[in-house]
Amino acid sequence: MQMDIKEQLAKFDKIRINDLLLRCIIGVNDWERTNKQDVLINVTLHTDLSKPCQTDNLKDSVDYKQVKQEIIAMVESSSFNLIERLAGEIVKICLAHTAINAVMVRVDKPGALRFAKSVGVEIFRIK
Repeated sequence: MQMDIKEQLAKFDKIRINDLLLRCIIGVNDWERTNKQDVLINVTLHTDLSKPCQTDNLKDSVDYKQVKQEIIAMVESSSFNLIERLAGEIVKICLAHTAINAVMVRVDKPGALRFAKSVGVEIFRIK
């Protein structure tokens, strides 16, 4: 019998990277293609933390500093039309780490719509 997604997720612990504020070329308008804009990124990494809880050793866990550095390097050098694409690339970075079983990525573009604080997309993927 196959487990549903909620059952699968219940097996995993979470590491969160909250409110990572970066700048990149993002958007379809001419001015957006030449001026970097703010994007706000939130990432939830689903993994099993039972071993690092016992060993207190980073090699048994997810090095979230390394994940953050990879995200920063990609985002700050990127040039995408859509925040959907940017979020998708962040998902790829996260899932490339063997200890990460699933990821939720939210990318917000502050000020993208008049009268709205931001517009965002959220992508969830399981390996």
